[in-house]
Amino acid sequence: MRIRFALAATAAAAAGTLAVVIAAPAQANEYSSALKIKGVQYDAPGRDSNNCTTGNSKSEYLTIRNYSRTAKVNLKGYVVKDATGNRFTFRSNHYLEPGDYVKLRGGHGTDSDAKNVVYRQNCDFMWNNDKDTIYLSKPSGAHADTHAYSKSKDDRDGNGYISFH
Repeated sequence: MRIRFALAATAAAAAGTLAVVIAAPAQANEYSSALKIKGVQYDAPGRDSNNCTTGNSKSEYLTIRNYSRTAKVNLKGYVVKDATGNRFTFRSNHYLEPGDYVKLRGGHGTDSDAKNVVYRQNCDFMWNNDKDTIYLSKPSGAHADTHAYSKSKDDRDGNGYISFH
C-alpha cells in the first residue's frame, strides 16, 4: 500500500497541521471478475498445421475458470483476444458453475457444456508460439483478466502450456 503525504492547502496547513492521506491500493485488474484465464496451450503439440481436416489447431486452447464460490456465470458476450487483435466472442449461452471451467479450442467442433468445451470454429491458430498477451473482457467491455507470456520465460518445461491461476 502506498502512503501519500500531502500538505493541506487550507488554513490548517498555514497553521502548521500536516494532513496525511492514505491511498488504498487499487483492486488488481485480474480480480475484477469471477472468470479468469487459468492457462493456455499456446503451442499445439507437433508441427503446427491449420488445415481444418488434418491440422492440430484443436490442440491449441485457452482454459477459463469461474473462481466464484457462489455465482454461476454465463459466457455469452465475453470476448477473448490477443495482442494483435485476433478475437473470439462467446455468442451462445454457456454456463459455468462455481469452480467450473471451459476450454476454448481452435478448429471446428460442437460446443458442449457437459464436456466443458467451446470451439472457435476457425482453424487458424490464435496464440503466438513465442510470446503473446491474452485479454478477457466482460460483455460490457470491462476488463476481466489479462496475461502476457513468453515461451522463454514462462514455459520452463517446454510443453507449450502455461498455467496462470
